[in-house]
Amino acid sequence: MPQRRLIVVLGIGMLVTGLVMRQQALAIVLMGAGLILTFFALFVTLVAQFHRKGSAGADAAIMGFVRDDIAPAAIADAEGQIIARNASCGTLAAPEKARTVAGLLADSFANPSAVLFRLQARAARAGTAREDIVTRRGQARLSAHRLPEGRFLWRIEEFATHAPGSGSHDIPLITVGRSNAILYMNEAARALIGHRPKALDAIFPVLPVVPGALQEVTAVGGYTQRLVVESGDSLGRRELLLLPPPGEVEPPATRGWDYFDELPVALLRLDAEGAILMTNRHAQELLGPMCVAGAALSDVMEGLGRSISDWLSEAAAGRPPPHSEFLRLRVPDRETYVQVTLKRIVEDGTPALIAVLSDATELKTLEAQFVQSQKMQAIGQLAGGVAHDFNNLLTAISGHCDLLLLRHDPGDPDYGDLVQINQNANRAAALVGQLLAFSRKQTLRPEKLDLRDTLAELTHLLNRLVGEKITLSLSHDPVLRPIRADKRQLEQVLMNLVVNARDAMPEGGEIRIVTESLRLRAPLQRDRATVTPGEYVSVKVMDSGQGIPADKLGKVFEPFYTTKRVGEGTGLGLSTAYGIIKQTGGFIFADSTPGEGSCFTLLFPVYVPPVEPVAPAEDSRQASGPRTYGVVLLVEDEAPVRAFASRALRLRGYTVLEAESAEDALRTLEDQKLQVDLFVTDVVMPGMDGPTWVREARKIRPDVRVVFVSGYAEETFSGTGDAFPNSVFLPKPFSLAELTETVQRQLH
Repeated sequence: MPQRRLIVVLGIGMLVTGLVMRQQALAIVLMGAGLILTFFALFVTLVAQFHRKGSAGADAAIMGFVRDDIAPAAIADAEGQIIARNASCGTLAAPEKARTVAGLLADSFANPSAVLFRLQARAARAGTAREDIVTRRGQARLSAHRLPEGRFLWRIEEFATHAPGSGSHDIPLITVGRSNAILYMNEAARALIGHRPKALDAIFPVLPVVPGALQEVTAVGGYTQRLVVESGDSLGRRELLLLPPPGEVEPPATRGWDYFDELPVALLRLDAEGAILMTNRHAQELLGPMCVAGAALSDVMEGLGRSISDWLSEAAAGRPPPHSEFLRLRVPDRETYVQVTLKRIVEDGTPALIAVLSDATELKTLEAQFVQSQKMQAIGQLAGGVAHDFNNLLTAISGHCDLLLLRHDPGDPDYGDLVQINQNANRAAALVGQLLAFSRKQTLRPEKLDLRDTLAELTHLLNRLVGEKITLSLSHDPVLRPIRADKRQLEQVLMNLVVNARDAMPEGGEIRIVTESLRLRAPLQRDRATVTPGEYVSVKVMDSGQGIPADKLGKVFEPFYTTKRVGEGTGLGLSTAYGIIKQTGGFIFADSTPGEGSCFTLLFPVYVPPVEPVAPAEDSRQASGPRTYGVVLLVEDEAPVRAFASRALRLRGYTVLEAESAEDALRTLEDQKLQVDLFVTDVVMPGMDGPTWVREARKIRPDVRVVFVSGYAEETFSGTGDAFPNSVFLPKPFSLAELTETVQRQLH
């Protein structure tokens, strides 16, 4: 093709040259054009030849690596046409068939085109792809590797299912589909069973098949027992190997263990004390470099509560039931779990063990996540119930303390004691808030915040917290957007993070707080959380301390988990911060490098102001000024809280009607002549709860306003809160001033 293009272009050049001789006026211009075309033709030809030589050179270089490979290998283009192949391809197909990859594999298994198309598509995206397939001669691994210029290197690696040179000692192999349909049986399996059944129940009288256990098998001469070893692949197929019963395994001197490395599952041969005698290839890939002959199993793995030596002794003694345990690998940088099933064998009268291994990391990770979720739910429910009772007690204590303070001046001898009672009641209320924080059930008071102002107000307190040995620095984005959060709770989060950073640097150091705007154009996946695209404000609290080990970093947000010594920490600081941030709608992530320091990153969505509704016309009742009277129906099942609230409201001039239950409140309202301006009711009460009785009362008194009070969070009735217009929520514990101010706002 390039030679034809050269002839055409040279002809155009000669024609242009002839025209030059006839048209002297255009001689210079046309001669230049002819020379340019001639040069261009030569350049195209040289590039094409160089390209062909480069591709051929690359192909030759690749084939140089695989020419002597015992596995068949070939280079093909995107259409599957073979460009080069090694000598081993002759074992798969005749040369006239091996012109395409599909033809090369046509004699190995039926309809190879679908598998080839799937592998080539994956290799084109990821660079390489492989798949285990069942061929007419056994099992094979087909791999594709992407090459330049749209080419692919194909390699077919066949697995032997028998020990080399053992002849009749083939291992029976059965390939099973998703519905227990038999897809393939090798010659050894056919010889054992005597025919080729269609389903697994024709071979195993008892289903399901239990991997690693002895199973009865329907054989030619009747029932026999076989040790079943199972492996699976990405297509949902299973490979079942039917090994001789462990007691019948002959010693290596008479039979040999050459097949051990060819089995498609991870296997170890152990002595009775747990020393590794032999490993196969899959076990070495799973366990890593520590898995070598001569090493003790307890040096490679550790038990999850049970002693490995006791477990091995029990298995070597042959005591049932089947011996299967989950063990953790002794690797410092990651959590890897392995399920190990032991079977006893006898060699020269000495008991030994065969260990069948399977990777259980994903299973144990999911189990840990489920247990953690259940634990958090249980702690949250416990904290909610405890907080409700504590908040009722604290409301009565702080409320009656407020009543006493009204009758004492600062000069009275008892005034200081009352102030101390009040302050400690508030501290107890803050502790209850911490209990609710990590279960995300505390009541938040969100407002529009500028983090620069919030941190500026908090800097003085933070400097006092870190001490003189540590330097605290702040860095702000000049165009930081506002967020919506509870200011008091956010300050608590920042103080917890700064205190933890301080404690990580006992010899001193630097704590940096950095704020910046962040725009995510794609979802961010991190720590099992997904941050949706959008505008965010990030706050980073960084220290140069000791850092957190990788195996402990994932536990720092768990309640009551702490790396500090006994008496130095409660383990509630980071769990509280986590609960507050999540309830605010944000995210918190932890990064740490041991010996270099830690960084905690907070992400908050940017505040988007809602559309302001049109303000209604001013009520004529408000023009006359606030009233200092009204009739309040107070419904509270806790007598101390009810006594405090009624006295506080009466001191402010309100008429208070008391009811200890919702049923009593409805009976009080049966008097049609009774005028009631406001309901103040607890949310959670025995019998009928607050929202239910208010809904009934509003059927005949629709204009009465409501104040809901509760020791639980507002979310406990938020699903019905929207159905109550002209209502507000007042969390317990509340002070005398908070109660009276809320009632006054609702009435006036």
